[in-house]
This record gives sequence, C-alpha cells and structure tokens, in this order.
Amino acid sequence: MSPPTDQFLAISCANVGVGPGGTTSMLARVSIVNYRGSTVFDHYVAPTMQVVTDYRSVTTGISESDLYSADAWAFNVVQQYVANLIKGKVLVGHGIWNDLSVLGIPHPAVSTRDVALYQPFRNALRSPHQIIGLQTLAWQLLCRRCQEGQLHPLENARVALDLYRSHADEWESAISKNNWPCALPPSTFSRCYL
Repeated sequence: MSPPTDQFLAISCANVGVGPGGTTSMLARVSIVNYRGSTVFDHYVAPTMQVVTDYRSVTTGISESDLYSADAWAFNVVQQYVANLIKGKVLVGHGIWNDLSVLGIPHPAVSTRDVALYQPFRNALRSPHQIIGLQTLAWQLLCRRCQEGQLHPLENARVALDLYRSHADEWESAISKNNWPCALPPSTFSRCYL
C-alpha cells in the first residue's frame, strides 16, 4: 500500500562554490514542494563561509544580493526547519544524497524516492549503471523540457515529483514486495541515510 499523498515532499537545493576554485558546495537555496507541486518552502540561505568564490550564477541564477538579502535565512535555521519538515515524510528528488549532504541532514533510505536511482528509469534509457540527469529523464520519459538556461530548484523538485508520480504504483508495489527498485547512492554519501 502506498503512503498517503500528504506524506510526500519533493526537494531540490541550489549550491554556490566556496574554497579554492569554488569547487566545494555550500547551500544557497532550498525548495520543497508537496505532492501536488505546491510550494511548501523556498528560501535562500545566508552564507556560512566568509567568501563565496563562485556563485555559479550562469547555472543557478544566484547572485550575491540573493544570499546577503534580509530575506535569506541563516543556515542553522534552514537546517532545523527542513529537518522538522521532512521528518516522517517520504522525500522525492533527483540525487537526494546531494541535497541531504549539503543540508547536513540524514533521512531514512526507505523513505526516499530518488528518480536518479530508480532502476526502471535507468533501464528504459539503457543506462543501468549510470546516473542520468534530470533534464534527460524529463525529456525522455515525460516529453517535458526543464533546466533550460538556469537550474531552478522549484522546477527541479516538481519535475522529480512528476517522474515519481508517473511510476508511483509500480514503485510502491515493488517496495511492498520487499523488492527495492533503486540502485544505491554513491557510497561516500552513506552518512546521509539512516
């Protein structure tokens, strides 16, 4: 039996770069939607490091003014709020381990539905051992364009949710038969799951 729809939330985060060359990700925005795609949470996050070396503006659309505005929330406030919000919920997304890692929040693996790891999607696109980008999944499986130009976390969360919903019955049926239908996330992110 599938969990009730009010138990589902979809998440997507946007990051900026810190450290040498901006290669280390720092949380900059968190977007969460409910099962119907309505916005539950969408906030910029004030930097925790003194210097942002790469706003990744070309892909994220995020600028210095977004992170240093009065509307940006402190990281610890966002972290606690999101942890409380997702507790006991089924979390849908694409590459959820990246979002959990940058948030510093673990979540039960059995309460995740990660479209990047869903084996039937990988098999359908003949990439059984490879992570497929959200843009490709959306186009190939939903005939829907996304991430054209800049990445938008709200859009990404909604697209991941639509991908999940397109196969929700099969996904939940497999889980109910103790046949987990997803590949494992990268082992370096095992700390993100309970």
